[in-house]
Amino acid sequence: VGGGTTTTTAYDLRDEILREQFTRNVQFFGERGQTRVRDAFVVVVGLGGVGSHAAHMILRSGVGKLRVVDFDQVSLSSLNRHATATRADVGTAKATCLKKHFEKIYPEADVDARVAMYEEDAEDELLGAWGGDGRAPDFVVDCIDNIDTKVDLLAACARRGLRVVTSGGAGAKCDPTRLRFADIADCAADPLARAVRYRLNKKYKIQGGIKALISLEKQRCELVAEMELKDGETLSDYQVIPNFRVRTIPVLGCVPAIFGMALASHVLTELAEAPFEGEPVIVLQSKQYETQLDRLRERESERGREVSNMAVDLEQVMYLVRETWRALSARDDQNKRLKAYWRNTSALSLTRWNPSRAASLDNLILLTTEECDAHDAACAEEGGFEKLVAAEPEFARFVETRLARVRADFGIVDDAR
Repeated sequence: VGGGTTTTTAYDLRDEILREQFTRNVQFFGERGQTRVRDAFVVVVGLGGVGSHAAHMILRSGVGKLRVVDFDQVSLSSLNRHATATRADVGTAKATCLKKHFEKIYPEADVDARVAMYEEDAEDELLGAWGGDGRAPDFVVDCIDNIDTKVDLLAACARRGLRVVTSGGAGAKCDPTRLRFADIADCAADPLARAVRYRLNKKYKIQGGIKALISLEKQRCELVAEMELKDGETLSDYQVIPNFRVRTIPVLGCVPAIFGMALASHVLTELAEAPFEGEPVIVLQSKQYETQLDRLRERESERGREVSNMAVDLEQVMYLVRETWRALSARDDQNKRLKAYWRNTSALSLTRWNPSRAASLDNLILLTTEECDAHDAACAEEGGFEKLVAAEPEFARFVETRLARVRADFGIVDDAR
């Protein structure tokens, strides 16, 4: 293990130069949020196309303590996707390369560059406290592309109670619009994440609870060997490290860069306590949305002409079903985790949350048809809605939080509130 820690003082947002350097972040997160980012300790493991960009943007956003870990060196073929490497860096360790460039970007940061492969016996050293202050990492970013090493790292983070996000496969893909964050349990669409999920369960009995970034795009190319084999040779004859890759997958450099940026965005917003909810990893057919719209129309017509007031179209129903309620009943474990890639919505319907307001974009809740009937019946009684909210305050807060997000996304001003 090589490298070490640069001993500097964490920046002060009152410093004129540093405040100007991070002014856009302060404007975005606010003083308190950016202070949390500044004070954070983040570990990035794997510094190739994905990890170098993740570490790069985490540093550029002002994280004060950053540990970067990789055993590999910069090669000429790395230059199509590495965040900072130049031809002059070829042959140097990726961790050392990043630290050198980071010192020019943000010299006040503490950067701990470790030239090492993550292994189980190196866990304490690579995931351990910063220097002698006893402080554990606030976040770990896994950008390793070897399945066995990746699994061991994720299991160690779970065992230590460390927040971690892992990257799926960025190779042989080109569509930046297909990236999604999801629980590792729901990542069947990504071959690398699927293999990681299987081995996590088999070796460590971990079935979920780890955030992953994946692409829903199918790979366009297959693995290729980096060398031509002679008679009697096998790929294993060329392994520098036992059981480690000797074949590579073609990579369009911009896609791993986008993966890295997305991982950095996830980490930074979590650190600043301003997280986002990405579009869920679910697939619905257009007929399913049309059915939901028809059911809502029927439910509104049953209220009678005097009170029927439907103010959504098909596109808005698609948004509500897929993004707001994630094609699950709002009462289904309060929508805390996605359960499948394909979703059956045959038993679901939209209805008004507050019956005194129109069936508008920010007043519709997705429930099972039976739950909708019960909700409408309870709210039809005098003071029924208020009684429901009082009886189930946690559920009501959950629903209101989701609907508040709808208002924020669409710029809806609720004059009644």
